[in-house]
Amino acid sequence: MPSELEQLGDALAREAQRWAGATDLTWLLVQAGVLVLLFLLAKLIATRIEPSLDERARRIRHQRGLLRMIAALLRRLHWPIFIALLFLAITAIRAFSLRQTVLLSLALALAAAWFVTVVLSRIIRNRLAAKAVSWCVWILVALLILGLLDDAAVLLDRVALPLGATRLSLLTVLKTLALLGAAVWIASIAGSFVDRKLRTTEGLTPSMQVLLGKIFKVGLIVVAVLLAVSAAGLDLTTLTIFSGAIGVGLGFGLQKVVSNFISGIIILMDRSIKPGDTITVGETFGWIRELRARFVSVVTRDGREYLIPNEDFITERVVNWSFTDELVRLDITFGVSYNSDPHLVTKVAIEAASGVARVEADRRPVCWITGFGDSSIDFLLRFWIHDPQQGLTNVRGKVYLALWDAFKANNIEIPFPVRDVILRSPPVGTKVFDLDADGDQPLRPAPSSSQSPSGR
Repeated sequence: MPSELEQLGDALAREAQRWAGATDLTWLLVQAGVLVLLFLLAKLIATRIEPSLDERARRIRHQRGLLRMIAALLRRLHWPIFIALLFLAITAIRAFSLRQTVLLSLALALAAAWFVTVVLSRIIRNRLAAKAVSWCVWILVALLILGLLDDAAVLLDRVALPLGATRLSLLTVLKTLALLGAAVWIASIAGSFVDRKLRTTEGLTPSMQVLLGKIFKVGLIVVAVLLAVSAAGLDLTTLTIFSGAIGVGLGFGLQKVVSNFISGIIILMDRSIKPGDTITVGETFGWIRELRARFVSVVTRDGREYLIPNEDFITERVVNWSFTDELVRLDITFGVSYNSDPHLVTKVAIEAASGVARVEADRRPVCWITGFGDSSIDFLLRFWIHDPQQGLTNVRGKVYLALWDAFKANNIEIPFPVRDVILRSPPVGTKVFDLDADGDQPLRPAPSSSQSPSGR
């Protein structure tokens, strides 16, 4: 290890001698001062023009990708200005002087590489991943510009861990991670593109669209991982022990995750639920917004979004209001006075329910007498709707209001119970006994109503 570090130091020394040989020390210090002044000038110019450019950028609508790139550019506006000033300075020096601009040219190349990598990394939405990618790419480009890439590769290759007959070097690990990340990222983008195309295919059911999309995504990621590992030159047979440990960990620690994933595949294959279905799971009533690999997104009428694990749809009772037919039957009960004509009540109730907008017109409502109550004739009104995801309570309320208006118009009375309470005093001379604490035996005769409170 010390010898490799010495080799890298010698390479840096050679580069420094080349720069020093190309120009004198005083001119190098002048170039360094010019770099500092140009950078401060770029900062000042960016501070002045950034507000106006930001105001114009905010006028762009419905182009999120372009806005993200513009925002990344505006936050680093001083870098392109600094690069432009450097280019002008180098051009002016070469035009009016015979001096070489080694330091300025090197700074120009490194600044341009940094700016390009930072802006392009903004296509990665995760900020931490974007920063890691930008730094790694810039370091790689900087080593290439400085001519130190081969020496750094040799140094990383010397740092190795022997695994039986195979050595695992740090260079191999870094190459594997880089290729793996790039391959998985490209596979995810391609899988999302295929998934969007499948969702717009009219010949497939919603369940088959989701199932095929997930199969393509998982398949592309698996292929990308295998290709990346093979391209990095890593022998998978050397990782047998690690793969066995990972398998044991999956078996014990990720049972629920694997169970939900398999349950999601089963749900998509048997097409028991699909996006847009109105369901009831336990006390949750809503419609399915999306099917994921681990959970199902269910949106309720109050705007809440429940992420229910796929396993619950396999093990629990699920009410699918639109499994084979989107029509849903609803029942409401009411009572009318015995002075009303039951035939007229039935006709009026059917016409009132049919006049509600959400009540299905193709399936006429029905109304039946269900019994003769204590104070009313009881009826059952049945009607059908085709959009349960729009709510059930609200359509019942509209039907009740329609019944109220129709009954008022036809002088049909809705009765309510009336009870008379009669209070009677006991006859004169009747003995009233007080009961003991248990309410069983009389203790003493209560005073008669004809006696005075103090009389004996």
